[in-house]
Amino acid sequence: MKRRTFIKNSSSGIIAGAALWSNYALANNIFTGPESEAGTKKITILHTNDTHSHIEPITGGRNDGRGGVARRAAIVNKVREENPNTLLLDCGDIFQGTPYFNFYGGELEIKLMSMLGYDAATLGNHDFDNGIDGLYKQLPHANFDFVISNYDFTNTIMDGHSMDHKVIVKDGVRIGLFGVGIELDGLVNKSMYKETKYLDPIEIAKDQSRILREEKNCDIVICMSHLGYQYRGDKVSDISLATATSGIDLIIGGHTHTFLDAPEIVKNASGKEVMVNQVGCYGINLGRIDFYLKDGKLDKGTDVIYEI
Repeated sequence: MKRRTFIKNSSSGIIAGAALWSNYALANNIFTGPESEAGTKKITILHTNDTHSHIEPITGGRNDGRGGVARRAAIVNKVREENPNTLLLDCGDIFQGTPYFNFYGGELEIKLMSMLGYDAATLGNHDFDNGIDGLYKQLPHANFDFVISNYDFTNTIMDGHSMDHKVIVKDGVRIGLFGVGIELDGLVNKSMYKETKYLDPIEIAKDQSRILREEKNCDIVICMSHLGYQYRGDKVSDISLATATSGIDLIIGGHTHTFLDAPEIVKNASGKEVMVNQVGCYGINLGRIDFYLKDGKLDKGTDVIYEI
């Protein structure tokens, strides 16, 4: 894998963001890369995590003026123009963090994600901050699927309203998605998540990656995680999940608000490389992973981080 293609985009609005991206792309020949070779296809993954109801740019502090949904939209739209075979994913904690959530209960966040054209999201612990009923209430506003594989919602209002996995086909390439969330006990009052059962994320990841590879014939398998990047001790994290499983190409994570300068490349249980990435919090960064498939086989990946 090519480890690094890095961009910092400090745009001051939609037009400026689009212009900066266009200039960078032209200067770096992004439009004339390996995807132009015969038999090579390019799949682009854009991802966010822990946006925490940050609709507008941040005011004050070291991140003053950064972030904002409008700027994210500008970059997303330009990337889609470059490559229509693009997915936009979120790794949880959509809710909680600004008065927008206090007033609207998550409605605005979900509606804006739908307008941006998110393809899927997984759930974080703060997405239960209005209770499981509050989460359910916002589902009609979502034009995308919630994919969470290790929360068993049997006997709750969310039963049947999330997916264990999802397969999206772009340019004939089958991309398999599954999601794993952190244990809610100790982070969320039980009255908020009710009878939701937490299942071992490593065992679930093994099962879901096998299903997506062997039964669904996926070319790329992506885990959307809200476990956290890495911990001391034996608490399950993105890194420990990567080393304990096989069949996953990319783990995009959340929860720990980890700002990575580049994805971590980890050897999985079969000795193959898996890419692990997380882009901080509050919509400050937008992650991008480009996968190249040559003659139907995964060839390599490159990564970009947009600093909004």
